Amino acid sequence: MVQRILQEKAVNLAKKFPFVVITGPRQSGKTTLTKMAFPDYRRVSLEDMDNRAFAQEDPRGFIATYSDRTIIDEVQRVPHLLSYLQTHCDDEGKEGMYILTGSQNMELMESVDQSLSGRVGLLHLLPFSKTEMKESGFWNQNIDNMLLQGSYPRLYDKGIAPCDYYPSYINTYIERDVRRIKNITELSKFERFLKMCAARIGQLLNMSSLANDCGISVPTVEQWISVLEASYILFRLKPDFKNYSKRLVKTPKLYFYDTGLACSLLDIKTETQMNTHYLRGNLFENLVVSDFIKDEFNNGAIETALSFWRDSRGNEVDIIKRIGEEEFAYEIKSAATFNESFTKGLDYWAKLSNADSAHKTVLYGGTGEMLRSNAMIQPFMK
Repeated sequence: MVQRILQEKAVNLAKKFPFVVITGPRQSGKTTLTKMAFPDYRRVSLEDMDNRAFAQEDPRGFIATYSDRTIIDEVQRVPHLLSYLQTHCDDEGKEGMYILTGSQNMELMESVDQSLSGRVGLLHLLPFSKTEMKESGFWNQNIDNMLLQGSYPRLYDKGIAPCDYYPSYINTYIERDVRRIKNITELSKFERFLKMCAARIGQLLNMSSLANDCGISVPTVEQWISVLEASYILFRLKPDFKNYSKRLVKTPKLYFYDTGLACSLLDIKTETQMNTHYLRGNLFENLVVSDFIKDEFNNGAIETALSFWRDSRGNEVDIIKRIGEEEFAYEIKSAATFNESFTKGLDYWAKLSNADSAHKTVLYGGTGEMLRSNAMIQPFMK
């Protein structure tokens, strides 16, 4: 089993709170993580119909059966159970009583906010990060291969080919999760919408364009994107609003949490296809941005502090990362050979923000590392 970075944080939070909640997409490794982090805890899954019926119909009896040191998987399936758990834990006054997992952030967080406020340590677990894959020997320096493979643990644990894994994952998600979250009945339109989102990876989100292409309304676009965000399928990267210029773009950019899933939606099946695909640069950018998100979540962040910077004249920085009062800017390029033009956006941003070269980095698809006078040049795939 791969040692997940989040494990240490989960164990530490269980020493401070009666509840630890771990959310993340389906098959991101939540069950494996909790087994490794809490080997002496009992486990019950509310995906199981008998367990779910027990919790729904007799919550007090359920809690009497699982009164302490228990992992409850997919707890969002019985949201009212959390109120009973909260009362029980308040009476007991102990830490580390329950580890709760869930794959639907919208349903789960509504229940957590209502019932467990101040009593819970919250964590997000995404598929493998670059660091985790390197430490386990799964990381591949071949860009096209890594974009296709993605980073869901089951592909590596079971040796499943992406073309076999992702279509099934997508179908299961649409049939089960989407219907349960928002009772979306136009599943064919929703599937087209999902594919249209994949075709806009790394681009500014134009809801009117999406609505027109999918034959739906703009409010429906907003609703469906919220569903995809709650299920950890995609995310919006917010623009940086620091007032260096009055002409800043205020529209978010669209990314997927996993490039393998996006490639499947784009019908990219081979490395040859990937190498010449018009979205290869966008997918590489997505790979890097999502890994930044994973690093933040693996360090215990509840919300990401990442953003991008762009003005109306097209000057842009792909990632702005804040650490304390400092800002670090990153430009992402899939090219294997460095070009001076890669630093153009960084240099323009640096003039406005008074940033020095140590705060500017180009992450590219090559192999050479350089410390230039105006920026650091680092290969992302190494």
